[in-house]
Amino acid sequence: MISRREFLMATAALSAVAGPGLVGRWSRAAAQQTLTEDALLDFESFGNVTLVHLTDIHAQLRPVYFREPSENIGVGAVEGLPPHVTGADFLKLYDIAPGSPHAYALTSEDFAALAGTYGRMGGLDRIATIVKRIRAERGDSMLLLDGGDTWQGSYTSLKTNGQDMVEAMNALAPDAMTGHWEFTYGAERVSEIIEALPFPFLGGNIYDAEWNEPAFEAYRMFERGGARIAVIGQAFPYTPIANPRWMFPNWSFGIREEDVIANVGTARAEGADLVVLLSHNGFDVDRALASRVEGIDVILTGHTHDALPEPVKVGSTLLIASGSHGKFVTRLDLDVRDGTLKGFRHRLIPVFADVISPDPEMDALITRLREPYEAELARKLATTETLLYRRGNFNGSFDDLICQALIDVREADIALSPGFRWGTSLLPGDTITVEDLHNACAMTYAAAYRSTMSGEMLHAILEDVADNLFNKDPYYQQGGDMVRVGGMAYTIDPEQEIGSRISGMTLLKTGEPIEPARDYVVAGWASVNEATEGPPIWEIVEQYLANNPVVRLEHNRHVTVAN
Repeated sequence: MISRREFLMATAALSAVAGPGLVGRWSRAAAQQTLTEDALLDFESFGNVTLVHLTDIHAQLRPVYFREPSENIGVGAVEGLPPHVTGADFLKLYDIAPGSPHAYALTSEDFAALAGTYGRMGGLDRIATIVKRIRAERGDSMLLLDGGDTWQGSYTSLKTNGQDMVEAMNALAPDAMTGHWEFTYGAERVSEIIEALPFPFLGGNIYDAEWNEPAFEAYRMFERGGARIAVIGQAFPYTPIANPRWMFPNWSFGIREEDVIANVGTARAEGADLVVLLSHNGFDVDRALASRVEGIDVILTGHTHDALPEPVKVGSTLLIASGSHGKFVTRLDLDVRDGTLKGFRHRLIPVFADVISPDPEMDALITRLREPYEAELARKLATTETLLYRRGNFNGSFDDLICQALIDVREADIALSPGFRWGTSLLPGDTITVEDLHNACAMTYAAAYRSTMSGEMLHAILEDVADNLFNKDPYYQQGGDMVRVGGMAYTIDPEQEIGSRISGMTLLKTGEPIEPARDYVVAGWASVNEATEGPPIWEIVEQYLANNPVVRLEHNRHVTVAN
C-alpha cells in the first residue's frame, strides 16, 4: 500500500493535469454507464486533431485475459506516483468503484472473479471497430499511431516471422509505428518488412553502427485538421542489451536525448504546430525525458505496459499510457491553433470483447491468417486450477510453472525465467492449450539451457536485473520485471544501490544458504548469447505438463521485499 503522503502527492499531480473538479469524473462516468458499445465509445469531440494510440499488442489477434500487476514499485522521485500505484490504491486514486468494469480492466483486484463477469479484452477485430468509428467521425483530423511490440508474442507470429501481424496491421492502416521486439526477427527480416510497409517505421534513435548515421526515418510530418503534426519515433533504447545484439549487429540504439532535441527543433523549424513523440522508452524514461526536452507536446509512451485513465503532465508535455495486449485504445482530441496546443480531451477506451462488436473485415482476415494453425493452437496440454499470469515486479504464476518445468525436466537445482511483461493470463479451471503456452514464450531465442553457476554469479545476475528495474535514474532502467527464480528464495531491497539489494539467498530443497563459491545446476531460457543450446522452452513445459496434467501452484512467497 502506498503511504498517505505518496497518495496525496499523486492526487495533487493528477489534479494539476485534469483541472479542478475533474479528478474522478472519468471513473464516475464509467461507473454510471451501461456496458454497451455506444456507451464505451461515446465521446464528445473536441478540437481539430485526434490522436489514436495503441501499443504493446504482442501479436494478440484475438481477445485475451490479461491481469494487471499487483506490484509496480517506483523508486526515487517517482515513488508512489502513477503508474507505480496498483490495486486498491489505484482504485482510490482514480475514484473507481471496486468490482466495476474499469476496476477489472485496470487492476488485479478480484481478477479471476471479475473475469468471469466481464470476459476477455482486446482483439484486433474489436480494435478495428473502434478505429473505424473514430475515423468515420473525425475524417482527416485523425492520426493512428502504433507504439511497437506488435509483431511478436504468439504462436502464429512466430510461425510466420511476424507476417500475420504485418497483414493485420496493414489492414488497420496506422499512420506510423516504432518498435522493440520487432527486431528479434533479425535485421534481414525486419528490413524486408519495413521496406514493404505502406506507412513509415520511425526510429530516430537507431543508428547504422558502421557509418554512425541514422538507420531509419526519424520523424514524419502530417497535415491533420489544418495543423502540421510532427511524429518523432523513439524505438526501445536498450534493445541490444535486453535482446540478442547478434540478431541486428549493424544497428545501435540509445535514448539519444540530444537527437530528440535536434529532431524537435528541426520539426518546429519546418513549421510543426504539434510535436508528438511516439515512444517505446518506457514510462519513467519518458517522464524524465519530458522534464529535460522542451517542445514536445505529447508523448505516446509504451514498453512498460502501463494503462492510465488520465494523462500525466510534465511541464507542458502530456504523457499518454495505453496499456498492452490490445486491452485499451487511447483517443486524444487536441485543440491545435496558432502553432500551440490549446487544450485536450482524453479517453482510455477499454476493449471489452463481449461488448464491442468485431469488425467483419478484420475478423475474416484474422480467421484466414490463423486457419492453417487452428488445430495445433487448440491442442490441449493440461488444466490449471491456479490463476496463471505473468505481470508483477517479482512473481508471476505462469513463470512459476515454467520454472518448475525447468527444474523437473532439466534436473536442475535452480531455474531462471526472464521478467518479460508480455504473456496472457489463464483463469482457474481453464484448459492450457498450445496457444496459451506460446503466448507466454513465443520468441526467436527460446532455447532452454542447463549449466552450472556459482552462488556468486547468481547473486550478480539478480543484482544486475534489479538495477535495471530499480535504478533511481530512469535513464538506466530497462522496463522489465525482476527475473523469476525457481528453487531459490531471496530478499530484495529496491531502495538500495547495486550490489546491496539482494540478500538471504537460500536453496529451497535444503533450506541452506546459497554459498558464493559453490556451483549449482541452473536451468533457464531466453539467453541473449548466440551459442546457447537446448530445446525450446515450450517443449520443456509441454513435457512437464504431460506428466502433470493438472496444474496446482502454491502462492509464491519466496521473494521477500524489505521495507
